[in-house]
This record gives sequence, C-alpha cells and structure tokens, in this order.
Amino acid sequence: MVQTVEHNPARFNEGDHVQVTIKSPIGHYRVPTYIRGKRGTITKPLGRYINPEEEAFGKNAGNKLWYYMVSFVQKELWPDYTGAPEDVLEIEIFENWLESI
Repeated sequence: MVQTVEHNPARFNEGDHVQVTIKSPIGHYRVPTYIRGKRGTITKPLGRYINPEEEAFGKNAGNKLWYYMVSFVQKELWPDYTGAPEDVLEIEIFENWLESI
C-alpha cells in the first residue's frame, strides 16, 4: 500500500499584500479587532498549525492551517500615531483571516 502525503502549500509568500477579514464571530478568537479590515504585508510564512479557534470548540480533527507573520504600518492602524513613519506592528495570523489584495 502506498501512502500519500498531503501537500498544502502556503497561500501567501513573503512580501505579499493582504487584508485581514472583517468578521465578528461569537467566542474566543485570536485576531484583535484593531487589525480587522486593515492591510498588511506577509513578513514570513511560519508553518502549518492546528487552528486554536476551532480546537477550543472541539471542531478540529487535527486539520492544520498556515500561520503567517504579518506587518502593519503603525500609522495605518492608529491615525494619531506620532512615531516614526516606518514603525510597524508585527503579529501572527492564521490564513483563514487573510485575503489577497
């Protein structure tokens, strides 16, 4: 019997521009509201991990999603930000919260 290996390539690559989806599901979710709807740049794909949002509700049967480091320009997150224009916030986000732009 031949075993097949699941191949699930990353949807996004370093340098890709993305937007965080706007959704307000009930429960505990790991995407802060202040970045929902905001645009960022993939800094680095981090690998595939079990989605803790589904795991918390007993819905995940070991399925894994891609996880990414995403960079956001501070001024775009907070218009009153007075720091350097190149200051960024980096945060890890699962693929199901990201859209291509």
